[in-house]
Amino acid sequence: MSKKWKITVPGSTANLGPGFDSIGLSLSLYLELTVSLQDEWEIIHLSEGLPKEFELKNHLIYNVANETAKRYNKVMPSCRIEMTSQLPFARGIGSSAAAIVAGIEIANLLCDLQLSVQDKLNLSSQMEGHPDNATASVLGGLTISSMDEEGNVDTIHVHDLEASFVLFIPEVMLKTCEARDVLPSSFKRQYAVRASSGANMLAAALVLKDYKRIGKYMESDLFHEPFRADLIPHYHEIREEAKKAGAFGTALSGAGPTMISIIPNSIGEQFVEKMKERFPTHKIVLTKPDPRGVHVEEISSVSKIR
Repeated sequence: MSKKWKITVPGSTANLGPGFDSIGLSLSLYLELTVSLQDEWEIIHLSEGLPKEFELKNHLIYNVANETAKRYNKVMPSCRIEMTSQLPFARGIGSSAAAIVAGIEIANLLCDLQLSVQDKLNLSSQMEGHPDNATASVLGGLTISSMDEEGNVDTIHVHDLEASFVLFIPEVMLKTCEARDVLPSSFKRQYAVRASSGANMLAAALVLKDYKRIGKYMESDLFHEPFRADLIPHYHEIREEAKKAGAFGTALSGAGPTMISIIPNSIGEQFVEKMKERFPTHKIVLTKPDPRGVHVEEISSVSKIR
């Protein structure tokens, strides 16, 4: 008999405006994998948004699982992975970070690494390159994080935000590397002071759960949004219309092109209907923070067919 596991990883949004590469929020949209041991590697994509054809050696989950095992001097066994995803690729809702967290969890399970939560935070953030999306997918809730030069992550974890979030997902893709290419390499000191004060106020408002201020400072970014706005379909119109319809504030989700609004729980459905009418080319998704982060359960034992 061989074991079978279900791994569930929430997607995430990052930055929330000026919290550049440090603030992450989990979303109740998921990457789900069913994993079992078998003699040869096999990854099966079951969702429409996932590519049907790919080379195993280029698959992020395969590479992360093997790299994680290698770091702990283990050999990753072959396995079968059936995968579904609610996270469209290159839209700014943490698809790569979720895949990295999933790959680490597969290696942790099948190589019996017994990784601590801190190990998972460090590994996923190192592989992602920054801790915002990765920490949110590991822990759930909202995370405010830093990563030092050795790759050690320090995270403040905020639970139970009493607000809803609405994603404006366009049909176009925007890879993070492309979105980073438009950013300046340096800022003048006074500009940087203003930019960092907005980030400080956003972080403080999130910890205090002061939703009006969260919305205000989500819209205060000077680090990246002014330079990326022209890459984002209907950037200014979405901010304006969302505010008119009752949103506390709206920002890019990660590097974009998705945008995200924070809204009162009480207006969720009516807000979504208004935005669907106003932006028919976007997929409008109402969601909340995921409460638990990456989750593993043993779902059954399956007999090996010989």
